[in-house]
Amino acid sequence: MRILLIGDCSGVHSTLARGLRTLGHEVCVASDGGGWKDYPRDISLTRKDDSFLEGMRCLFRIVTNLQRFRNFDVVQITHCPFLRLRSERTLPVYRFLRKHNRKVFMGAFGTDHYYVKASLESDMYRYSDFRVGDKSLDFPYNTEDIEECLRGGTVRANQEIASTCDGIIACLWEYHVAYQPHFPDKTTFIPLPFDMGVNSDSHVRGVPQKVNFFIGVQSDRDQVKGTDVMYPILKELECNYPHLCKVTRVCDLPFAEYQKEMNQADVLVDQLYSYTPAMNALLAMSKGIVVVGGGEEENYDILNEKELRPIINVTPSYEDIYHNLKDLLLNKERIPELSSQSIEYVKRHHDHLKVAKQYLDFWASR
Repeated sequence: MRILLIGDCSGVHSTLARGLRTLGHEVCVASDGGGWKDYPRDISLTRKDDSFLEGMRCLFRIVTNLQRFRNFDVVQITHCPFLRLRSERTLPVYRFLRKHNRKVFMGAFGTDHYYVKASLESDMYRYSDFRVGDKSLDFPYNTEDIEECLRGGTVRANQEIASTCDGIIACLWEYHVAYQPHFPDKTTFIPLPFDMGVNSDSHVRGVPQKVNFFIGVQSDRDQVKGTDVMYPILKELECNYPHLCKVTRVCDLPFAEYQKEMNQADVLVDQLYSYTPAMNALLAMSKGIVVVGGGEEENYDILNEKELRPIINVTPSYEDIYHNLKDLLLNKERIPELSSQSIEYVKRHHDHLKVAKQYLDFWASR
């Protein structure tokens, strides 16, 4: 089968491509490499910044490669803004893909019209990165997303693509339930793919003398990820129990350096507003690092996981976060078991070959 994967979110398509190629399929990945993360791709659609001139250069790269985007059995785009262009400007490219390929699928891999709509206009979530209970989270980053995804060009682009594509694949529970009410016959859930073979530091952690809590900050997304809330709580824990723990905070590191720092951790404190572990958490779990973050029962239910509970789930509340961190610290003998479960969880549900087969089955069924 000839497969074209356009765009990349947290390395999902580059990892999926490795699985598909191992299974004998011809795969082409066209993306910007996820920006600074520089994920592998076959066709580079890089855009260095958001300037008009760089936008024109990016558009030129796309146009000059259009003829290479023909005659595939399957094309999959990451989500509505699958190119580094405004969403409505991707529509001509999407229509070209529909016309010149056999099937086109859309990933529900990130913030888009349907997710923002579900977050703000329904009671589908108890909390999200847009609202906690009845309180809206008015972060600057959110304000831009809300304007674009509820009133901007993303609305029309997202609606057209979702309505006309051959199928929609959601990688997280949150995205699946956002799309399911609107497109029940074409929406499915497939877990994120993860290649354990690229992780050179996978081992079950012992009971540490001093627990190393690790938190990574993206300065432009600090509030959306909840690290602005969790870091002060970690520092308070460290102040109260200096002999039992230390906190390692890194900010905007290149990926190789980030991983090197992560490898020294016992516990990763990850996304506050998520119900599910995403790629950063899966990377840590594959190493045997215990994750404190999104691990609600909805996540285990959609995976049909009845045994493993490796994630220390926290909700957006000071009391809940501090209680769970303190409980883990004072009962650190739990770390080896949680570490072992973390590795097994990634192998059981996110193995890139297993996930690639799920994609192949869904594409064939449409």
